[in-house]
Amino acid sequence: QVQLAESGGGSVQAGGSLRLSCASSGPTIRNACMGWFRQTPGKVREAVATFYLGNGYSYVANSLKGRFTISRDTLRNTLNLQMDSLKPEDSGVYYCATGPSGQRDCWRDRDTIYHIWGQGTQVSVSS
Repeated sequence: QVQLAESGGGSVQAGGSLRLSCASSGPTIRNACMGWFRQTPGKVREAVATFYLGNGYSYVANSLKGRFTISRDTLRNTLNLQMDSLKPEDSGVYYCATGPSGQRDCWRDRDTIYHIWGQGTQVSVSS
């Protein structure tokens, strides 16, 4: 069973940066979607960015483009989320998730295919 573990959360001031990492353990994940999601206060959980392991295609939510970057570190086998120019409204719990092998539409199917989740990491941005 694949397990995911997020790290890198913390507290920063507005305008600062954080880099989140998601490490997987268990069977190797191949040709599957992985993604970052967040649960911010008062809002439903939303997708932040997705990454297809088969070809490296990535997508970042339109509202976050230019500030957030998703990437894969193949040496460390981690999925990373670089967050720059952070705003207080970015505060929340950030989750890493993955879906079954063979699913390629990582962003389009973001509400349905992700079924393995990490425990989340807290991000707090103060003004």
